[in-house]
Amino acid sequence: MRAFNVPESGAQPVVSDLPVPEVTDGTVLVRVKSAALNAIDNGLATGMMAAMLPHAYPLVVGRDAAGVVEAVGAGVDHVAVGDEVFGHVLLAPPVQAGTIAEYALLPAAAVAAKPAGLGFDQAAALPLAGAAAFDSVQALDVQPGQVVLVTGATGGVGSYAVQLLAARGATVVATGTAADADRLTSLGATTVVDHTSDTPLAEQVAASYPDGVDGLIDLVSYSPDALALGAVRKGGKVASTLNAADEQVLAEAGLTGSNIMAAPVREVLEPLAAQAAEGTLKVDITQVLPLEQAGDGLATIASGAARGKIIVNIAD
Repeated sequence: MRAFNVPESGAQPVVSDLPVPEVTDGTVLVRVKSAALNAIDNGLATGMMAAMLPHAYPLVVGRDAAGVVEAVGAGVDHVAVGDEVFGHVLLAPPVQAGTIAEYALLPAAAVAAKPAGLGFDQAAALPLAGAAAFDSVQALDVQPGQVVLVTGATGGVGSYAVQLLAARGATVVATGTAADADRLTSLGATTVVDHTSDTPLAEQVAASYPDGVDGLIDLVSYSPDALALGAVRKGGKVASTLNAADEQVLAEAGLTGSNIMAAPVREVLEPLAAQAAEGTLKVDITQVLPLEQAGDGLATIASGAARGKIIVNIAD
């Protein structure tokens, strides 16, 4: 099969031929139609995460996919050969299996039936980003009328988080540039603040919300001191997808919070897909690439220029 993979530690990803994975107990072999790129793919492709999770090579890049079931392992009874599905390769050592390939082996727990009204591109764009957004909103326990700041709102996770917050009746303050404003407001943001401005983010937020926002979903900060904690009122909550929510730092600021480890399992994926199929959750795809250009998509994400979701088409 053709696969976008890292042939050995330290090498650059390439598209080359690899053996088709063999189905095992509790897994689903999928003939991939579409796969999605996520920020984590750069971390895995460069080996940045090898100290945390052992890697095995060749390492196929990609975690999310949608396609048609080719085979199922023992114990799998919720999908069958020929079903249209989507899902995610959960992180487990050694990291090697991926989805940007003609075939992908996914754990059954992270495979769901694709609704008939949802395209393969849209389904592939849901798992990791959708689950991260859902878990972040859940962690804040957002109530109608609350104000929530989303930093990193222009990316894939942010595009879902803005919508899920708005659907709960929250007022959403999203970070972006002037060029992003129309797109973010169309997704449900009430206010867009320019993260490239010389004026600190907290000051920009305070101009509209002088008492501070009720919650912060941070999708971009790698350390506690990078979080816009000054924008959050005392007693507010913080959710970080990059492990920046330090309990002591938050406590000193009069806040609580948690770090989010997304779990794109079937119980989370099915309701997200149902919402997307009925049109209440927009899947914000901004770029679709052929397999041979998957590396260009990774480069876009690494540069910070990605908007919405980037999809790799594997087959028609």
